[in-house]
Amino acid sequence: MTSSRHPDPQPQPRPAGRAPLSGPSRERVEESLPRVFLLLVTIAGTIVQWPAGRITLPALALPLFVLTSLAALGTLPSWTRLTDRQQNAAAAAYVLLGSLLLPLAHDTTTASLFPYMACAAAGTKLTSRRTAVGIAVSGAVVAAAATALVEHLNPGTSQWPWWIALTVGLPVYIGISRRDRSEALLNARRATDEARRATASEAREAALEERGRIAREIHDVLGHSLSGIAMQLDMADALRGSDRHEEADTAVRRARALAVDSISETRRAVQALREDTLPLPQTLRQMAENNSAAFELAGDPAPLPPEAAHTVVRVAQEALTNAIKYAPGAARALRLGFADDRTTLTVSNTAATGAPRAELAGGTGMGLVGMRERVALLGGTLHAGPRGEGWTVELEIPR
Repeated sequence: MTSSRHPDPQPQPRPAGRAPLSGPSRERVEESLPRVFLLLVTIAGTIVQWPAGRITLPALALPLFVLTSLAALGTLPSWTRLTDRQQNAAAAAYVLLGSLLLPLAHDTTTASLFPYMACAAAGTKLTSRRTAVGIAVSGAVVAAAATALVEHLNPGTSQWPWWIALTVGLPVYIGISRRDRSEALLNARRATDEARRATASEAREAALEERGRIAREIHDVLGHSLSGIAMQLDMADALRGSDRHEEADTAVRRARALAVDSISETRRAVQALREDTLPLPQTLRQMAENNSAAFELAGDPAPLPPEAAHTVVRVAQEALTNAIKYAPGAARALRLGFADDRTTLTVSNTAATGAPRAELAGGTGMGLVGMRERVALLGGTLHAGPRGEGWTVELEIPR
């Protein structure tokens, strides 16, 4: 039995130019755009307002502004290459510089945004919530203390009340919430990818299992039939060697009948493989109607594993085929029963009313042997034997 496979599609060449951003990367870029815009506006607005604004201690404020701007720009790239200690130090430096700059460049209006953005960046960038909150609280305390100190040293400058400066630490919770949201989306995406991979793996396993089941079925049908054909041909050869030509011709006809029967059995096996997706009672009822047999259902139908359901179908096929071959004209009946712990199948036929055809009656007797082996693998039993003037096959499979 051969199978054809579609060739794997050849990878299409990527067009020249920059590679498009993937979904997660694009989302990160889109989320960072407002933060980048706000940061650039803050830096640019402070530069524009710096000459006209009343800067307290310009000699100290200008270096603080430059360092704060550099620290702010340093938060734009990813910090994945930095260790936790380096990340904590960078966030703390940004918050501290922005808090110290707040009272010195208060009149520029935009410079006061630096400590707020620094605390939000700490909540977004740092993996430890406790560390991020600690840095934000420290920044708020530094901003309040610096505001009070500058107001004390320069009473004429316009400053916020020191207690308003404590609010610079509040945006840390905005950063933490953004980080939590990003991690939740990332985890959901990973879970979706894992579920997709698991589904694909299950589909591959199901396909391999189906291939194995088809291979076993075809092997059983063809193996038994070909063994019978080989036996009949060996017998014909031995009979011809003994000048018993009529008996040899009969053996050859039996071999031909077995070959024809093998083709029919293979077709029925393929049909059963297609039909076992239907409910088992419906499949057996249809089989009984096709073979002019009575059908009886006992108990409440319960689902069976595919291998067990297919075995029940194959046993019914084999039993009905034997009844047709060896008991022509006999009445046939199927009974499918469902109990709490087992499923049973009984196929019976009455006495034959016609003479069996010689070319069909000489089977190998291996069909039920193969069925017994298959049923035994499922932990069940299969019995076949005479009952009254007829024949009965009884199958029992645990559930």
